[in-house]
Amino acid sequence: MSDLNMIDESGKPRSNQDLEDALHATRAAVEEGILPGGGVAYIRAIDKLKTLRLKGDESIGVDIVRRALSAPLKQIAENAGANAAIVAENIANAEGNKGFDATSGKYCDMVKEGIVDPTKVVRTALINASSIATLLLTTDALIGRVPEKKKMPPAPSGGGGYGGYGDMY
Repeated sequence: MSDLNMIDESGKPRSNQDLEDALHATRAAVEEGILPGGGVAYIRAIDKLKTLRLKGDESIGVDIVRRALSAPLKQIAENAGANAAIVAENIANAEGNKGFDATSGKYCDMVKEGIVDPTKVVRTALINASSIATLLLTTDALIGRVPEKKKMPPAPSGGGGYGGYGDMY
């Protein structure tokens, strides 16, 4: 595939990796079908979890998963400059394939607009996330980085006034 050049609709060249990703996604869609994209499939999974009647630790675990499932949609909305909480609430209250098109900033039927995820990709993402969460929960210690706090720049020295004018006021 190294001799193949791909150009997107804006005329910009795309990498061979983009083409390979598209081929893998297409194969996955053929294998298991598609779901509405943009995080909608995860929101619909939350609806299914609401039907479970669990107690104790299992109930707490399901609540954690429910919150985690809304994260992709919220991140997409935030990246698009929308209010993530409002978008998530609107989609949670909607039905079917209705989702948020981050490109246009409008709500639409995601499948009709071609905004889809292969079922296999969604399924394996959930399985892998669950596996990692289980690993973290059974680990005695974790090592992570604490983000550095941003320091305020020092105030300019001098006797005030406007910069560049010296002592002239």
